[in-house]
Amino acid sequence: MDQLSQQRRRVSALLGLLMAVLLLSGCYEEMDDVHLYDPGVYKGQTDPLMSKSGTDALTQPLAERLRAGQTDR
Repeated sequence: MDQLSQQRRRVSALLGLLMAVLLLSGCYEEMDDVHLYDPGVYKGQTDPLMSKSGTDALTQPLAERLRAGQTDR
């Protein structure tokens, strides 16, 4: 019985180690996939609405939408 018990422990330890390796292999990340950004610096695509920001062409329609949506409350 003692030899059977040791064999079961070895198999259990081996299965546990194999499961740990498989689970941790999903956490691997290559450095090519990692994007490092400078704090406070936006490097994304430019927003086309920023050129209209603060102008009457954008402010008035937004104010009208706000009034239309908030009058029922």
